[in-house]
Amino acid sequence: MAPATSVDDSPTGDEMLGARVRGLRKARGLTLTQLAEAAALSHPFLSQLERGLARPSMASLERLARALGTSRVELIAASEPRRTDADAEPSFVLADEGAIGPYAEGTARLLADGPRRFEPLEFSGSNAAPGDHYIHEEDEFLTVLEGTIVISFGPFGERRLTVGDSVYCRSGTPHRWHSPDGSPYRLLIVKELVHGSVDGSVDDGSQGDT
Repeated sequence: MAPATSVDDSPTGDEMLGARVRGLRKARGLTLTQLAEAAALSHPFLSQLERGLARPSMASLERLARALGTSRVELIAASEPRRTDADAEPSFVLADEGAIGPYAEGTARLLADGPRRFEPLEFSGSNAAPGDHYIHEEDEFLTVLEGTIVISFGPFGERRLTVGDSVYCRSGTPHRWHSPDGSPYRLLIVKELVHGSVDGSVDDGSQGDT
């Protein structure tokens, strides 16, 4: 009799990315068709991506992130292996670690891995142009670590923030920021994690295009 072999049924990176996209889409109340149109992707391709059967290009991933009100670095991080929720040991992200990638008009570095209830990021930018307002379902907190920004909240006006200043905004609040003179600045951003599973598990997508 042949010896029994163990089967690794943990989700692949592509499946975890697909689960994150599906979780975000459902949290935003979008159908597959609506998200495909917003991200300029085909419906069949997006369906395959959500099931972990297709891998997007960096350009496609950026369009998806914009359409979902998130960032490419957060989507990329979703495909990384996760610890189980039963693993209570603290996890560390050192100064030269953490997923790094585009975020809004600058660059962000994820400051935590493993199961978590929120998404902490270090954001760096120097954009003098405000860019587009972002609207997403997560509550968000930020504090200025270096430099000065002007932050806009659409109908709620704008404020100038310097080192040590902080702001908290509720889900659905339009927001964007920029440097008033194009000088570099650095922020600590903490976003609520309201989509997907904290242990990186993958749902089976049995609800279809909903």
